[in-house]
Amino acid sequence: MTVGTSSAPGAQDAGSPPAASRPTGDHAGLGIDPDQLPDGLVVADEQGRVICFNAAAERITAVRARDALGERLEKALPLEDLEGRRWWQLTDPYGGLAIRVGQPERNLLLPGGREVLVSARYVRTRPTGPVRRLVVTLRDTEARRRTERSHAELIATVAHELRSPLTSVKGFTATLLAKWERFTDDQKRLMLETVDADADRVTRLIAELLDISRIDSGRLEVRRQPVDIGAAVGRHIQAYVAAGQPADRFLLRVQQPLPDLWADPDKIDQVLSNLLENAVRHGEGTVTIDVTATASPREDEDTGTSVTVSDEGPGIPEESMNRVFTRFWRGSKRGGTGLGLYIVKGIVEAHGGSITVGRAPGAGAEFRFTLPVSAPAYLA
Repeated sequence: MTVGTSSAPGAQDAGSPPAASRPTGDHAGLGIDPDQLPDGLVVADEQGRVICFNAAAERITAVRARDALGERLEKALPLEDLEGRRWWQLTDPYGGLAIRVGQPERNLLLPGGREVLVSARYVRTRPTGPVRRLVVTLRDTEARRRTERSHAELIATVAHELRSPLTSVKGFTATLLAKWERFTDDQKRLMLETVDADADRVTRLIAELLDISRIDSGRLEVRRQPVDIGAAVGRHIQAYVAAGQPADRFLLRVQQPLPDLWADPDKIDQVLSNLLENAVRHGEGTVTIDVTATASPREDEDTGTSVTVSDEGPGIPEESMNRVFTRFWRGSKRGGTGLGLYIVKGIVEAHGGSITVGRAPGAGAEFRFTLPVSAPAYLA
């Protein structure tokens, strides 16, 4: 790696070439500019003076490269651990154990208390020899903080959503146990139906939490089987009609012939359930579902299956389009955890498909997901 243009008076040793021309490893022939690296890079020579301080290091530390170059490392990059101890004195890279090869990544503090992730590598020309180069990498903790905040928000949201049904279940069961004989059969049935509905709600929330965990860790399993997606949509529509929705609120259009689709039927049902519920709850007018053959999202397949769900409601504001598939996004204040569309996107992508959101011809919301055929090799 070529150190690049990070040079300054006093940053070089007598009889050695300028810092700007010094390679810091075996990849000097690649001509990599340290300023192109995404992480902060600080390199000190055998005397502990800074010879490289890249642009990312400037951004993370708020220290200018021209001020750091040529300075002692502990002065140019004054780090402390979380207990307030000076990091370079504590680790003593130049005078410590000769068998040590570096420092693992850990949280340290810059002046002013800003946290930064730091790791170090000790470069020796021979085992147990003196340190010839000290290579330090710096990373901002903001991405990690965002992840931690997201996890905390998820826990808080699920805990809040669980509290209501569990309180209801506990209240009704305690009342029934204490005063069973005082209630009529109709009253008992009503309370038990409420308990049953709340138990289903808890089960759904736990399933959502497990799905998010699997999506985030890349462990969402897809068990592919032949799926008649037109029939699957029809079943969901029948369920809504049986629950009291007018039959003429739904319009299902299935283009024939459709390619044979291999997918996880339970997870496709979950996608359809979320999209139709979103259209019924937040949309207005007719909910139109179009099932068509289309180009496959995979390069090695010619055809795929596309499902478009649209309504005639107010639609989604343009400024919210890019947040629809993120956690906790809610299209309105009509309840829900805001996790459904995040899970939908995860399921579709686990199948190798894609999903988009836009504005329907009738001005409502339009969700369209496309799945590859994904037929087994023995059917090809």
